[in-house]
Amino acid sequence: MRLALVLGEVGQGLRRNLSMVVSVVLVTFISLTFVGTAILLQAQINQMKSYWYDRAQVAVYFCTDFSGVGGCDQTAATPEQVAAVEAQLESETLAPFIDAYYFEDREQAFENFQAQFEGNAIASLVTPELMTEAYWVNLVDPTQSQILADALSGLAGVESVVDQRSYLDQIFNILNASSFTAIGIAALMLVAAALLIATTIRLSAFSRRRELGIMRLVGASNRFIQTPFVIEGVVAALIGSVLAAGAVVAIVQFFVQGYLSETLPQTSFVGLDDALLVVPVLLGVGALLAAVSANVAITRYLRV
Repeated sequence: MRLALVLGEVGQGLRRNLSMVVSVVLVTFISLTFVGTAILLQAQINQMKSYWYDRAQVAVYFCTDFSGVGGCDQTAATPEQVAAVEAQLESETLAPFIDAYYFEDREQAFENFQAQFEGNAIASLVTPELMTEAYWVNLVDPTQSQILADALSGLAGVESVVDQRSYLDQIFNILNASSFTAIGIAALMLVAAALLIATTIRLSAFSRRRELGIMRLVGASNRFIQTPFVIEGVVAALIGSVLAAGAVVAIVQFFVQGYLSETLPQTSFVGLDDALLVVPVLLGVGALLAAVSANVAITRYLRV
């Protein structure tokens, strides 16, 4: 097989169907960008889970004059009841499970609330009397929060025992839904890319039907005839794959690391190393998709 002849056929096919090639590039670019984004989003979710779950605390909220849930009857917890909870936290039963804990009174809770909602209209509506006193507990193993809840929920003066991981689960469920949505869109776009590649190859073969007839008459093998068309599809898809890889790397470098990491410095984000790991996946998916689609299309065309 003469390489120069094959490459010449590839160049001729790309020139004849330039508009279709551009369409393949764009569809592949968009679909693989979704694929790369979905992969990185899932990696980000796993990284955030590992980061925040290890730091999640258990809050032991005390009754206030306004609470009527749990064991409360709109009566604030007394100092004796607060001391009883602390005694339980230091007991031989619970101490082995606790890494650290601290007490947050109303004034401290009010200051934290004001700092958290600074600039929000709700901050001006809240007074220290409306805040709830609480013990914030860090567990040795955050998955054992139920032990703390079982031991403290029934004590007098305790309104509720809340594991912060329950709030995190809601956030991560939303992020997971976004990731699955991106994967679904990417799958549909990949199907569209495969169909477009197959259509492009069939049009390219039809435009060169006389040349193909002559090649058959002189005894050219099907593999020799098919190879230029497969390469055409792979080249177009690889261009789209490279653009998608560049877009994913740019998103991580300039948006995630350049903006999000500075805006939310307390959160761990995916980095450039993670993005570079996705690049070979995108290139491989693009090349494989194009090779299979083009090969199937030209094989069926030659059988007609």
